[in-house]
Amino acid sequence: MLEFADPWLFVLLGLPVLVYFLAPGGSPGGSALIVPEGVSRHILGGAAHGSAAIWDMRRVAPLLIWALLVTALAGPRVLAPQQALPMSGRDLILALDLSGSMVREDFALDGKQVTRLDAVKAVGAGFVKARAGDRVGLVVFGSEAYVAAAPTFDTDSVAQIISELVIGISGRATNISDGVGISLKRLENSDAQTGVIILLSDGANNAGAATPRDVAGLASRMGVRIHTIALGPVALGETEEKRGAVDAQTLQAMADIGGGEMFRVRTTEDLREAARTLDGLEPTARSGLSAQAYDELWLWPALLAGLLGLGLGLRSWA
Repeated sequence: MLEFADPWLFVLLGLPVLVYFLAPGGSPGGSALIVPEGVSRHILGGAAHGSAAIWDMRRVAPLLIWALLVTALAGPRVLAPQQALPMSGRDLILALDLSGSMVREDFALDGKQVTRLDAVKAVGAGFVKARAGDRVGLVVFGSEAYVAAAPTFDTDSVAQIISELVIGISGRATNISDGVGISLKRLENSDAQTGVIILLSDGANNAGAATPRDVAGLASRMGVRIHTIALGPVALGETEEKRGAVDAQTLQAMADIGGGEMFRVRTTEDLREAARTLDGLEPTARSGLSAQAYDELWLWPALLAGLLGLGLGLRSWA
């Protein structure tokens, strides 16, 4: 349905009439040619019929141009159909381990041997893209932890950042405590109904002053839920070799304290299954607020007014 953004501007339609009556009158100056009455009647009579249409057009065209310009200023528009924007009222932070062990090539992707990080990037980016309605942030940690993406509804941009992650930008140790601590800091002043941290690590905490269990307790007191993903074919206690082994026991304790779930991931398919399960545990809302968008039509009356003005100017010049 056609409507106008500023319909009150139509009061300007009467401005030419107001100017006509209020503008001071003037008498034309200069010389006049006096001719006999019969000759003048003959001259004027022959030209009257030919110029009547032109004279009328010169009087009507400016009024029509003014009416079109006022219509354009009033902002004609029609409401464009828009799908409702999904809203969940949830802030979700991904805390990803970028320690040196993430370069181990013990995962498979599309039939090829890849690093742990490559598998996480492929699955994690897809998981984030599907979180429409959530405000998603990204924290990465190694020796240090930092915010790679502040919580945002632009999930595509967060997914892009995940796909571009590299080892070494945060150090090569595993500082789980600071990774979760920084995530909690981003959620501290959140006005969302629910705060969630998804922690992924493939090692054991070996940096930072606080312990993982301490920060999990802090999350519980803040009402933030923690889900953990223990990534790697081998866990501590399953082998004497500690390098590349994930501390699944600590990650399980963190999930228990934080009111979440722990996922033991040994393969890429396990990682995909964890993402699907998390999508069920932390569902994405499918309906919400609808945004009103309009198709603006002001260009058409403005363009027509311009063409009429150009035609009128060319006719006067000729």
